[in-house]
Amino acid sequence: MRHKKTLIAKYGRGVIKENLQVYAMMLPTLIIILIFCYFPMYGLVIAFQDYVPGAAFFGKDVKWVGLKWFVDFVSGHYFWRLIKNTLVLSGLNLLFGFTAPLLFALLLDQIRHKRFKKFVQTASYMPYFISTVVVAGMVISFIDKDGLMTSVLTLFGMEQENYRNNSDAFPWIYTFTNVWKGFGFGSILYCSIISSIDPGLYEAAKLDGANRAQQVWHVTLPGLRAVIAINLITTVGAILGANTELILLLYTPATYNVADVIGTYTYRLGILEGQYSYTTAAGLFTSMIGFLLTYIANKISNKLSGYGLW
Repeated sequence: MRHKKTLIAKYGRGVIKENLQVYAMMLPTLIIILIFCYFPMYGLVIAFQDYVPGAAFFGKDVKWVGLKWFVDFVSGHYFWRLIKNTLVLSGLNLLFGFTAPLLFALLLDQIRHKRFKKFVQTASYMPYFISTVVVAGMVISFIDKDGLMTSVLTLFGMEQENYRNNSDAFPWIYTFTNVWKGFGFGSILYCSIISSIDPGLYEAAKLDGANRAQQVWHVTLPGLRAVIAINLITTVGAILGANTELILLLYTPATYNVADVIGTYTYRLGILEGQYSYTTAAGLFTSMIGFLLTYIANKISNKLSGYGLW
């Protein structure tokens, strides 16, 4: 037993020594993750306190309230509206935002003209690198009463109005903006996996008489199965985390009934009104639900496809 432990320790030191450069490259990233992701978790304790800004997190003057803020949030007047809006907006983004990069990568793979393919691919990445503030400003100007999109829609018989204040139009405006901004960048991983698929598999499929659509179905999609499963798990886990920044920039009080999500609600009450304990509890509640959804999605993915995060 002692000899076995000695071999394990010696082997472990050898692995570390051989991969020292790799670990050195990982170190800055790990430090950043610790500083910005794990150290701030210390502040979650205020979800169980009646916290006053500037006070210590621990001490004899701290007023512990248990699950009071969680109960207040779940039983609050706006809770079900927030859940519904978050699920609707995130569901639309899941439906279109998840499938758009995959479909785009599959269509891009069918382009045979290399220069045109590179141009389309590069152009699709550009919206991702535009600031969300700029994108929101563009959208607001387009859907204004005298905006470009509004003028085009009036040609098809639509009413000329400021669609930013239209509750029925907001979910689709948000979804289209979100998908347009991210589908190109989101397709990079799919494109890289497609390029690594053995060309011999396509040749074999051609010899069997498979057309392009059948090659995609029987060769390309099975090669992407692992990536699709992992992306779907992470997307489902984040279903209660709608793009708060974009919603804050696009919504107005006239669209609160469909646009106000958990993120925007906690922003208004936490940052603007200073209800830190209440909004921390709301955020922690959302995170716990997200973890549960990730766990369930991972279990289902492992059972159906054999792939998962763990």
